[in-house]
Amino acid sequence: MKLIECPRDAMQGLADFVPTETKVDYLNRLLQVGFDTLDFGSFVSPKAIPQMRDTAEVVKKMDMSATKTKLLAIVANVRGAQEAAAFEQITYLGFPLSLSETFQLKNTNKTIEQAFGEVSEIQNECLAADKQLVVYLSMGFGNPYGDPYSPELVEQFSERLTEMGVHIIAPSDTIGSSTTDAIKTLYGHLLKRFPNVEFGAHLHAKSSHTAKKVRAAYKTGVRRIDCAVRGFGGCPLAEDKLVGNLATELVVSELNQLEAKLTIDELQLAQAMLASQYVFG
Repeated sequence: MKLIECPRDAMQGLADFVPTETKVDYLNRLLQVGFDTLDFGSFVSPKAIPQMRDTAEVVKKMDMSATKTKLLAIVANVRGAQEAAAFEQITYLGFPLSLSETFQLKNTNKTIEQAFGEVSEIQNECLAADKQLVVYLSMGFGNPYGDPYSPELVEQFSERLTEMGVHIIAPSDTIGSSTTDAIKTLYGHLLKRFPNVEFGAHLHAKSSHTAKKVRAAYKTGVRRIDCAVRGFGGCPLAEDKLVGNLATELVVSELNQLEAKLTIDELQLAQAMLASQYVFG
């Protein structure tokens, strides 16, 4: 069972800039918890996401000497991919590809077709640098714009991605609209259709709905779940402001009840939760 901790997603919406040293201290603490992967930063335009403008500096200062956790950085174009791929410490490059044309244009000023072209180029960069590409399918459970959506559309996107050699795909619940039934339907469909692809779940929920969404994903066969300590960040487009990233501590609790095999050191997780107050208050 892989847990992907997402401090980048949690931090990027904060209004005040988190000092580089504060970020590094927090990330180093998270590296001791036992997560499979840390989504720690992004190589994107500092105008678009000012909070992440120091990612290159952060990665140089992180202590990777006593951890098995791998690093993932988000990129939005080929230039960002080249920048991220230059760091030996980074294993994964994450790219957000929208199922909604409207959202793709709003987010990147590109059509879906242009974004697929970008995926192809970034995949080539990854292969050349011995990195792995993770594609996040944003608006993975529907969109608020009236654009087409269906599990079949997710399947079509996944097919195109696998043809490019992408083997990790994570539908993302950008607006917090996923239900347990939708989770079971989508992943049941995808896992059967693409047995060699690692499908992740980047879900959003109120804290009271987290356990049942985790259970639905796990019972359907998902073995890669994104989360963030104390549920910070992740869902600015949700109508309900209580909807955010799945809180790591709630995900771990539910997976323990399901007797999933975890690599989490719960004492270190508790310490990371305490340390999070220096970043998030």
